[in-house]
This record gives sequence, C-alpha cells and structure tokens, in this order.
Amino acid sequence: MSNNLISCLQRHLDKNTKLPLYQQFVDIIKKQITIGILKKGDFLPSEREFTEQLDISRITIRKALAQLEKESVIVRTRGYGTYVKGSFEYSLKTLKGFSQQIHIRGQKPNTIWVNKQLIKASPEVAKYLNIRSNEDVFMLKRIRYIDDYPVSIEESFVPKTFIDNIDDIQLSLYSFFHSRNIIPMHAKNWVCASMPDDEFKQVMSLKELVPVLVIKQQVFDVNNNPIEYSINHCRSDMYVFTSEE
Repeated sequence: MSNNLISCLQRHLDKNTKLPLYQQFVDIIKKQITIGILKKGDFLPSEREFTEQLDISRITIRKALAQLEKESVIVRTRGYGTYVKGSFEYSLKTLKGFSQQIHIRGQKPNTIWVNKQLIKASPEVAKYLNIRSNEDVFMLKRIRYIDDYPVSIEESFVPKTFIDNIDDIQLSLYSFFHSRNIIPMHAKNWVCASMPDDEFKQVMSLKELVPVLVIKQQVFDVNNNPIEYSINHCRSDMYVFTSEE
C-alpha cells in the first residue's frame, strides 16, 4: 500500500502549477479514499518517507497532514502512526479468525508469537473451558498486526485434548481447528474497557494513554463443548466490534 501511494503521489504532484503542493497532496489522498484504493484503517507512510520519496519539504507534508486531520480524513497518533480514519470492524458474531477477517478487508495480517506452552488452568480459565482448576491447558499468546502495525495482544486457552503438537499451530488457531475437523459453531463474548498496562504500552509504542478494549470470548464446537477461551486486549481507537442478529 505504501509503495503504491508514493508512486501515485510521484505521478500526480505537479510543482509547476499554481495550486500549492500541500493542497495537491490533500486532494490526491482524498481521491484515493473516494475510489477505494485507500481504505479506512490503512496506514500512511511517515513524514520522513513522504519527504524523502517525494522530494518536498517536511513543512509541506505536515501542512497537508494537518489539513487532512482537520477534515477528519485521517488520524495521527504520536508514536504509533497515521491512518485513514475509521476502525477495523471485527465481527463477534461471525466465527472467522482474525487473519481471515483481515484478508477479507484486503489488508495483511500477521502474528508474532510471544508464548505457546502448557500451563495449569486458573479458576477463571477452568470455568470457561468446563475443566477442573489446575488441569493442563495450552496457552497461546500472540501480538496481532494489521499491515505491519501492532493492534492487539491476545491470549487463547485451549484444552489439552484438542492439540497434539503445539508447533502445528502457525498463523491461525482457527485454521488449525479446521484442519483437525474441529468446527467453531458459536461464541459468548464479554466486552469491557481498561487502561493499558506497561506491556501493552511498550508493544504498541504508545506515548499517550489510549484506552484498551478487553474482549473475552468463549467458543463452542458442534457438540456445544468449549474449545477456546480467549482474552484479547485491543486498541480502542483501531477496533469496532460488531455483533449482528
């Protein structure tokens, strides 16, 4: 997306016309959004990238971005990036995994695994997986990315009986489930807000306090057995959760 946008700006910015460069920049960005090339949630290159690639001053770039922000076209967050205004709509009703929902939007998902290990179930985890406290469960902790930007930290807990080899799970837990003929059928969700802890602020490179959406989800298979309990900490300025009836 970044390279395509830079190429478009290189082709259309004209230093020989009377229309100021910053206004040309604004108009091009807005047109790219209108025709669907840029979509809500898409990140823009940094000021330095724009300056170096387009060979125009940082003052011009800042003026253009300030105008786009004033018109509510983009959102600029300190230490995080600039993106087209709008949030990633994540369906709580449709049991498609994170990666699949991002692919459907035409964006690039990625996952960095923090931990995959066998642990003893806490009372909370045991309750939602319908197992005994201290029974073995797999804990899968990962950082979720959209177009190379971190957006959430997710912990999933899965009963030991559903996983033979933890290393068989790659990008998507749901893809692993389907490969083993384990079909997620319905879920219960709980949503609340909290302030970010130190880990979240560090992973997201936050310099300001951004509220966190905490999504807890209990997923059931075709036999109504719980197969996953997850706790997902999400940037509130990047997510909108939907649940259709």
